[in-house]
Amino acid sequence: MTFLRKIRYNCLMPTQKTYVVWKGRKPGIYTTWEECSAQVTGYPQAEYKSFGSLQAAQAAFGNRYEEYLGKPSTHQQWLFAPTKPLLPSICVDAACPGSPGPLEYRGVDTASGRQLFRLGPYPDGTNNIGEFLGIVHALASLQEQGKEIPVYSDSETALAWVKTGRCRTRLGQTGRNAALFDLIARAEAWLGANGVPGPLLKWDTAAWGENPADFGRK
Repeated sequence: MTFLRKIRYNCLMPTQKTYVVWKGRKPGIYTTWEECSAQVTGYPQAEYKSFGSLQAAQAAFGNRYEEYLGKPSTHQQWLFAPTKPLLPSICVDAACPGSPGPLEYRGVDTASGRQLFRLGPYPDGTNNIGEFLGIVHALASLQEQGKEIPVYSDSETALAWVKTGRCRTRLGQTGRNAALFDLIARAEAWLGANGVPGPLLKWDTAAWGENPADFGRK
């Protein structure tokens, strides 16, 4: 039985912030918070958001506010970078408030941001464990589909763990996180049997903004 079938789905340059106002006194694009604030402060149910570049703001202004709600200000910054991530590809990320804390991880299609898988929350995990499991999950999913495309993560630690085939966490196993350690064991067994069948790459947050799989909770 594969790793995937043993787990259960739940379903360098400084940036200048630019602000988009979809709903306010005067909708538009503003280059300072003072200008943006004048349009939205005190305005009922104002819709506005900051972006990491003018290009990203211009692209967002042509779309609906709901498409950016809860996403980081650098969402889709990679579209305007001189050197872009490889496509098609998968991005994985984890969210874990606290260490240990409730852990979730997910993978998305880099180009569209479409969620491909999401698991958790698991009690008493760490962010690096989530990144490790997310990478292995993506690799296993791609292998089942007969695809070999890059998998991106912004965790150097997790990428190193996957390449060595071991999750070298210092977190201790308890009754609360036993299910999580069971997933780790299965992921390590899958790597032992299959190796790393596709390219693993580091997401360049400085150049491309937040990883598209980011949970938007920072």
